[in-house]
Amino acid sequence: MKALVWHKPNDIRCEQVPDPKIEDSRDAIVKVTACAICGSDLHLLDGFMPGMKSGDIMGHEFMGEVMEVGAGARADLKVGDRIVVPFTINCGECIQCLRGNFSVCERSNRNADLASKAFGRTTAGLFGYTHLTGGYPGGQAEYVRVPFADKTQIKIPKGSLTDEQVLFLGDIFPTGWQAAVQCDIQPTDTVAIWGAGPVGQMAIRSAVLLGARQVICIDRVPERLAMAEAGGAIPINFEKESVIERLDELTAGRGPEKCIDSVGMEAHATGTIDALYDRAKQAVMLESDRPHVLREMAYLCQAAGTLSVPGVYGGLIDKFPIGMIMNKGLTIRTGQTHVKRWTDDLLRRIEEGQIDPSFVITHTASLEEGPGLYKTFRDKEDGCIKVVLKP
Repeated sequence: MKALVWHKPNDIRCEQVPDPKIEDSRDAIVKVTACAICGSDLHLLDGFMPGMKSGDIMGHEFMGEVMEVGAGARADLKVGDRIVVPFTINCGECIQCLRGNFSVCERSNRNADLASKAFGRTTAGLFGYTHLTGGYPGGQAEYVRVPFADKTQIKIPKGSLTDEQVLFLGDIFPTGWQAAVQCDIQPTDTVAIWGAGPVGQMAIRSAVLLGARQVICIDRVPERLAMAEAGGAIPINFEKESVIERLDELTAGRGPEKCIDSVGMEAHATGTIDALYDRAKQAVMLESDRPHVLREMAYLCQAAGTLSVPGVYGGLIDKFPIGMIMNKGLTIRTGQTHVKRWTDDLLRRIEEGQIDPSFVITHTASLEEGPGLYKTFRDKEDGCIKVVLKP
């Protein structure tokens, strides 16, 4: 089969690889009908996430048709079922899964010992996302093996919705939703969202659906800010205006009650001392992540407010203002997305027409075009906001 394969930073190729096979009774083999390039895939492209190996298959946002089912999964799945596959692999039976904390499933990471050494405790296995999270082949391929397939799937009614409408249930839609839910949004709240990429766009729509008084989005890419404004956000271009002054103006000098970091470890701040400091330390491997957005959110958030962090961080940051956070009484909520906790509700909202997540798609292409579109997406060329690939 064809798949997008990581070889080294900035080297992803479309290649022929062996077809996946059933390895466990709870497995399923899925023929991929649509997959996407995610913003967190760019951290792998750029070489900032540890644990990648040459030959790893990329991709954690995908859906398709069930072609083969292991004996242990047959009560929940059958050949021909149409499913979206969450990027977080969950067994459905461990203590964390029973609590709904699917992204920290205790059983799905087959490299749990390695993850425990890095994080203190294991997290869930993830598709196409480093050997710290299991080293599972990803979904930017013609076929994929889904472990724990009786639980790691979202069944989609045939014919009722297009792939494009439901594909993002596997990652960016529940990620944006969880980011907003973690804010405990009240009708009087201003929610400020850093980053107008795909997750930021979903967080904007989620904050609007959850009843925020006003939503503000900070970015620098005009087409992304235009999409944010179309979704109900007040745009701030940080290259053209002061984020501090504009937020003070919009909040009567109090700051937003809730702040969301949809950027993560590769913040592209321009002209600030801390951004220059981070880039220098990252270049000599004294810091792995660039936390400009975290610092700015902590500074600008209203006292006793909440910082929600769906943006991916991979390791260590420096000059983190813990004293500011403690003295202002800020709450920080983070985490990979507990996808299955949210998807029944979100699928219903799509079916009822409350939201059509396909609005975020700007590019649709073949798998063979994927390597080039990785770079188009990373470099924000050609108005690229979200890429969908059709294997």
